[in-house]
Amino acid sequence: MDDARSIVLDRIRQALAGAPPAPVTVPRDYDHARMDGRGDVERFAETVGEYRARVHRVTGAVAATVATLLPAGGRVVVPSDVPAEWIECLDVVRDSPPLSNAELDAAAAVLTGCAVGIAATGTIVLDAGAAQGRRALTLIPDHHICVVFGRQIVDTVPQGFAALDPSRPLTFISGPSATSDIELNRVEGVHGPRTLDVLIVD
Repeated sequence: MDDARSIVLDRIRQALAGAPPAPVTVPRDYDHARMDGRGDVERFAETVGEYRARVHRVTGAVAATVATLLPAGGRVVVPSDVPAEWIECLDVVRDSPPLSNAELDAAAAVLTGCAVGIAATGTIVLDAGAAQGRRALTLIPDHHICVVFGRQIVDTVPQGFAALDPSRPLTFISGPSATSDIELNRVEGVHGPRTLDVLIVD
């Protein structure tokens, strides 16, 4: 086996020696700058929807929209610092002290904010900052409701990274959790929430 492997590798080396590949120049002139204004909200809504997330444009109270997304009597888990106006008249349980995995799994949904939304890819980034809580909150419950403000949306991935602190725990979310096997059968909810509702607050 080793001899056969050596023969094959020698032939590959000989073939490459006669025609070395041309060097490839990778452009690095894309925009790394932070956004002065907000990104393209319409494009963000479109790309988020392409990932099978449900997109809601919110101009009034966040709590009223959240209430329509919960089953009757459903309890929603929230980070300890979630704004009061997001949860008015909702049945909530705060993650303080930290809830057990079983308690998180039993919740109807989890409601969080985010750090950044990226229009080009429909990606939402959480960094455990304000109104986001710990990572387990958005991985264990089967339904994640995420609030994204227009001012948090940037256009490109480089701009998104420029707005983030790389020393923080970053979670990138592009639609509900999904995977597929070798036959391309899609399964949702394997590594995280099966349902993702994105509330874009203008």
